[in-house]
Amino acid sequence: MLGKLGFELEIEEQESEEGTCLQITCEDSKFLIGRHGERLDDIQYLVNRILQKHDPDAPRVKVDADHYREQEEERIEEQARDLAEQAKESGKVMRMRPLNAYHRRIVHNALVDDEEVETSSPRGSDRLKRIEIRPRS
Repeated sequence: MLGKLGFELEIEEQESEEGTCLQITCEDSKFLIGRHGERLDDIQYLVNRILQKHDPDAPRVKVDADHYREQEEERIEEQARDLAEQAKESGKVMRMRPLNAYHRRIVHNALVDDEEVETSSPRGSDRLKRIEIRPRS
């Protein structure tokens, strides 16, 4: 699909605990990634729709380009830990930037073992929500 759009790329299938990841290596990866990974999300959505159409039981596949998602997940975990430290030191509630459901799960999982803070996401139907990190009393 991307080759037809004029991209010269290599795709490597990688297996992890979370499942299959298609790692795209491309000179123009910024065009595949888009702003904040939005275009990469769209490509992943299309790939999974195509797989589901051919096999309704097909497992979901993650699509990444030049390890963008991997690096973004590490940045989000680091930011969550930094905000947790700030919450513990100040005693105040800290808020993450608006995140999608997948990134919110990363934050919750990164802080689940920290007994000094708790995390919560607001209820509602918005796609992007801010996680609150608060010190436990």
